[in-house]
Amino acid sequence: MSDKRSRVLLVVVVLLVAFAILTYFELIYASKWLTFNELWTAISRENSVYRIVVNFNVKRVVVGLLVGGALAVSGAVMQAIFRNPMASPYILGLSSGASLGAATAMLFVATSATLMLTVPLFAFVTCMGTMLLVYGLARVGNETHMETLLLSGIAIGALLQALVSLLTYMAGDKLSDIVFWGMGNISGVSWSEIGIIIPLIITGVAVAIYYSKEINAMMMGDAHAMNLGVDVKKVRLILLIFVSMLTAAAVCFVGTIGFVGLVVPHIMRILIGPDNRTLIPISFLAGGVFLVGCDYAAHIFSQSLGVLPVGILTALIGAPYFIYLLRRRKREVGW
Repeated sequence: MSDKRSRVLLVVVVLLVAFAILTYFELIYASKWLTFNELWTAISRENSVYRIVVNFNVKRVVVGLLVGGALAVSGAVMQAIFRNPMASPYILGLSSGASLGAATAMLFVATSATLMLTVPLFAFVTCMGTMLLVYGLARVGNETHMETLLLSGIAIGALLQALVSLLTYMAGDKLSDIVFWGMGNISGVSWSEIGIIIPLIITGVAVAIYYSKEINAMMMGDAHAMNLGVDVKKVRLILLIFVSMLTAAAVCFVGTIGFVGLVVPHIMRILIGPDNRTLIPISFLAGGVFLVGCDYAAHIFSQSLGVLPVGILTALIGAPYFIYLLRRRKREVGW
């Protein structure tokens, strides 16, 4: 077995073990620490502890895996097709765009009967519009300048986040829900909502894996990819659509969770290399592990304060990492 395959296998094993350990620790806390026997009893018998474990703890693990994985895959694809390690759904404003659509639907459009359908639909539409706007602003002729793309995303994201804040100000009796949702929270998602985002996320990840060879070619430049027979414009458009769908599915019910799509793919690329045939699926697993770990840390470290929104913790981790990438980029290109 080659060194590369051994390294990939080692990373996968470590991630699976970490996920198993984090899942166990997420499950055993139900207003008190449970022993393994108490956990097994709680899962096998329907009682008050069972309801806490299954209806809250299990959901947190499932949502953390899905949302973290979706954001990580989105970041991996964007970093590859834009050839920029700082590209991610949060940095380029996609998360803010999806949040604006979701908040608009929650406040003005959705009823209790249509909430689960209108929120992800509005999130996808505004997320896709944000992507097209940012990409259009950064494109000059047939070229897309990566630094301009980054700055456009930051500016558009700030504008959209201001609009979300305005909607929060107008929320009235829904203020607490909107504020808590805007901080990023994976504990309030229902099983019905999980059922809606699962097919969206699976489809988006499957499309990203399907086009992984084309993504590898596009990382070498559009001209190189076209010489290899890749329809660059078509593939890029398809990927942007499904990245928008992944981002919208990830944030529509949990709120804005930043920097997962920036940190996780970048670290995985360092550990296992840039081949997207392995990077994309492993990034999904790593993103889930990262977000489940952050969620566990968030509600353990703040037991006296209630549930700490996980988006706060991911920002505390991701923002310094983004500053590190900016400083490294400055040294490389001199800006």
